[in-house]
Amino acid sequence: ELLCRSLNSRSNPHHSVMFGRVRLGARFAARIGNRAVMARLPLVRAGAAAAGAVTLATAASAPVWCREPAVNWGKVREQIVEILDSEDHMEEPPGPQFVRLAWHSAGTYCKHTKTGGSNAATMRYGAEGNWGANAGLAKSRNLLEGVKARHPNLSYADLWVFAAIVAIEEMGGPKVPFKPGRSDKPPTATPTWTVKQHAEDGRLPSADMGSDAATAAHLRNIFNRMGFNDQEIVALSGAHAL
Repeated sequence: ELLCRSLNSRSNPHHSVMFGRVRLGARFAARIGNRAVMARLPLVRAGAAAAGAVTLATAASAPVWCREPAVNWGKVREQIVEILDSEDHMEEPPGPQFVRLAWHSAGTYCKHTKTGGSNAATMRYGAEGNWGANAGLAKSRNLLEGVKARHPNLSYADLWVFAAIVAIEEMGGPKVPFKPGRSDKPPTATPTWTVKQHAEDGRLPSADMGSDAATAAHLRNIFNRMGFNDQEIVALSGAHAL
């Protein structure tokens, strides 16, 4: 397992050296069948004893990478439901806030630059997490930290979206399709406007721009950037009724 992890880490400076030694040692030992050589190569000996696995794996021109354990989505769902049903949160149910968390994460998307969106989870960083529109969402993110800790291969980006889907379904909403695969990105991926506009506090909409006309123009500016029309703006804004 340790060898597998080391070989699977492309950032390991000894990666190519280690793999080369195992490959050459396996070939050499397999060809001459020398017990003394095998004794000096315990890693190779263990691999060769397993039905020639090392010889087969190293015969190829490229290494066979070990796969990270798959996320157990059934367990993740159970743990999210536990949070939703916990009596500790009855005064402020987390379900609607999980939906808000996913929406604010996805709501930074720009169809023109293909930046922002839920595939980054950059709300973890202050540059985005401290936007006025994201006020209060730190509590929702913190509630999910326990789930993330139990599933280290689960990205925050997938977790936030999945938590919202589970919340919608558990609150009596429709079954929502879910496709994992989002990745977490560094602070440099935090979305910003390419041109300064009247939404200085990030890419999310403000509730009041001073007048109905100004607010309507602002909402169209924000939502059109994501690719939504007026009908979809009304539907998405109505989700705040949760």
